[in-house]
Amino acid sequence: MKNTRRDFIRRFSAAATLITLGSFQKLGAAELLDLQQNVKLRFIVASDAHYGQPKTPFKSMANEFVSKSNAFHDKLPCDFCVLNGDIIHDNPKFMPKAKRKFSGLNMPLYVTQGNHDHVSAEQWKQIWDIPVNHSFSLKNYKFILATTSNQAGDYLAPDLTWLAGELANSQNEPVFIFVHIPQKKWTKHAIETTAFFDLLANYENVKATFHGHEHEEDGIYTENGKPFIFDSHIGGSWGTAYKGFRVVEVLENDAIVTYMMNPDMEITRDKI
Repeated sequence: MKNTRRDFIRRFSAAATLITLGSFQKLGAAELLDLQQNVKLRFIVASDAHYGQPKTPFKSMANEFVSKSNAFHDKLPCDFCVLNGDIIHDNPKFMPKAKRKFSGLNMPLYVTQGNHDHVSAEQWKQIWDIPVNHSFSLKNYKFILATTSNQAGDYLAPDLTWLAGELANSQNEPVFIFVHIPQKKWTKHAIETTAFFDLLANYENVKATFHGHEHEEDGIYTENGKPFIFDSHIGGSWGTAYKGFRVVEVLENDAIVTYMMNPDMEITRDKI
């Protein structure tokens, strides 16, 4: 047990974030280890693989993500992974190839459409066997995944009518939302959709929203006391110096712990 604890602390050397009722608390590695017995749900969020981008080692970057995610999953089992947009880089011929590549993950995989995923809604449904807007429930939590782009690559708000219906049918479940493009100008390439935040403000059960798109961003913003969380990038030719993925852990008391991996070493840890 002592060796296990020492190995865990050595590997998880930076602080995570604990999120509870809109407050944020930094955690050290030893504190995170003590919480592991209270984790009831764990998932990975990654974005911006840009599979097929010319003049990049996109195959090896994808292999690295799959390998490191599976290695993490072997040590700390994950319930699923979400690839939150920009799975490919413009050329639609790469979407079936990307699906085959990321199907190597040893956990269920869910996806959202980003602005570089230039396929139609019909093609998306044919390839991924899910619509561009979809949701699922697991362990009494609901996960809503909405497109914020289209075949042309436009920057869009999510379908707020559809989203409102999903939220109205989820009032007895805590909810996590995944959209590729951020809907507030916190970041350089975001858009402004006030109605999106007005809608979410009506639902206390929305626990967090996850964004991709901004390769330079791996932090957390807040609006109306709710966290909006970024996860850097796992591919592409620009962004943070590292290519990583985010781990999210829901505790027995419904608090959230989240941290980034780089790609197999934890670099930031947040509790929500």
